[in-house]
Amino acid sequence: MESQFAIDSSGFSTSRFVKWFNKKYGRETDNREWVKVHLVCGTQTHIVTAVDISGWAANDSPYFKPLLESTARHFTISEISADKGYLSHSNADAAARLGAVPFIPFKVNTFPVNDDSNWAKMYHWFMFNRENFLTHYHRRSNVETVFSMVKAKFGDAIRSKDDTGQINEVLCKVLCHNICVLVQSIHELGIEAPTFCAESSVAQKVPA
Repeated sequence: MESQFAIDSSGFSTSRFVKWFNKKYGRETDNREWVKVHLVCGTQTHIVTAVDISGWAANDSPYFKPLLESTARHFTISEISADKGYLSHSNADAAARLGAVPFIPFKVNTFPVNDDSNWAKMYHWFMFNRENFLTHYHRRSNVETVFSMVKAKFGDAIRSKDDTGQINEVLCKVLCHNICVLVQSIHELGIEAPTFCAESSVAQKVPA
């Protein structure tokens, strides 16, 4: 059912603290460490189609291509919306290779281009048909909705202290979100209830 997707990242706070020098106050301060969650979601049902976890200092742009390729294994992508943090020639090309139209707004200091690259096509659409471009781009707000749903239902903090535990805890939150979305979609959209691994002998032994 999903063909339009959005990508973004958000942080989940941890129980660990780090020190860094605060230039404003001229002293070291204790700050809570957090992990960064990068994900792609469908804009219709809010299902999370791909997710990755990084440290708090990681840039968003390098996660665009692998997350999009992971989504493309199970979905046909017609368009992908992202904020300016994902703006690059390589990301525009990665989307085009998968048959998707990227909707990533340009920065004010971007120079005009006149070639036939995917970057140029996106730039000309943005400059000369901006209202239509932004209509597609604003579907990106759905990924912010997904983060709000996850944090509201399952919390915006994680309790594990080691790196592996923190990653697994965040992935469990995303998994629980997807289960909720699946149940909601079955009822609201009339989707036939799935029978997971029904052909497996292990599944057949489980009481109804």
